[in-house]
Amino acid sequence: MKFTTATAIAALAAATAFADPVAYEFDKTHTEISASWDHLGFSTQSIQFTDYDGTLMLDFDDPSNSTVDVTFNLIDGFWVGGHHERFVGHLNSADLFNTAEFPTARFVATGFDTEDGVTGTMTGDLTLLGQTHEVVLDVTLNQRAPHPFDASVLVAGFDATGVIERSQWGLGYASPNVSEEVTISISTELRTPNPDTE
Repeated sequence: MKFTTATAIAALAAATAFADPVAYEFDKTHTEISASWDHLGFSTQSIQFTDYDGTLMLDFDDPSNSTVDVTFNLIDGFWVGGHHERFVGHLNSADLFNTAEFPTARFVATGFDTEDGVTGTMTGDLTLLGQTHEVVLDVTLNQRAPHPFDASVLVAGFDATGVIERSQWGLGYASPNVSEEVTISISTELRTPNPDTE
């Protein structure tokens, strides 16, 4: 009985917390952020961004109160598959991300639009290679709930996609043979910090 009551209280407390803006962090074990493009008409290639962090304050009742500000560390921050060291070197070179001069990229959300609280758009400014341009992502909230293994931790899972024209940021290498359009894909689980580990 005591266990059941404690579990119910924890679940109620977690549900109540959804009513206010809540600080989340990336669950990087269950997050994938990638960019993909057409390579010479032969294949679709992609890279994953693996080194990132930021401020995630989410208000599900009033998304306009939410804050999303994410910085990507690009040096040693690409994953392109096994045995692709040469490609990673090219990504870091002045032809592309020029990480020696511009080691980071940053996305700052500027607006949220949703009618049903499940699907909508997130607009933001992406700074890359010293240039800042607007990006619009289509976002789907897959689920938000207390974690099934730990009700004190709140979890929100999202998928987001958008298309950018890379030359806007000075990433015009090999265009148009390599597609100008790049698809950004994000699948992430965000979670509140575990109070027991704070």
